[in-house]
Amino acid sequence: MTAGGTPILTTLTDCDQTVADADEDVRGRKVTDAEGNDLGRVGDLIVDADERKVRFLLVEHGGFLGLGEKKSFVPVDAVVRITDTQVHIAPSHEQVAEAPAYDPDLVDANEYYAGVYRHYGYAPYWGAGYVYPGYPFIR
Repeated sequence: MTAGGTPILTTLTDCDQTVADADEDVRGRKVTDAEGNDLGRVGDLIVDADERKVRFLLVEHGGFLGLGEKKSFVPVDAVVRITDTQVHIAPSHEQVAEAPAYDPDLVDANEYYAGVYRHYGYAPYWGAGYVYPGYPFIR
């Protein structure tokens, strides 16, 4: 299903699909940048259920005991390495901290997704010639 040409995305938690291989489910893992800075953790995966692909990591960072916590979308294209405990991404701590804030009640989703891709400097997944980065498929 699409909205204005852009597929409708949802969290993996809110759909009836799962990561194909449970060992590749990165939810709950720490997120670090290229410098090794701790950016938070993967709170969820934002998926295109029709295409059965992960499009964004929902990175939860900042705050204390859930208070003041910020959530940022990071394109799956930014993932450079995954270990058993961490997801390493190319963007810096500053880039993630300055990413467009997401509020589903106030933001047009298509505009927001395009803004996130512009912020990080990646081509959007709905553009011509886009090549999926090989992140785990969902089933």
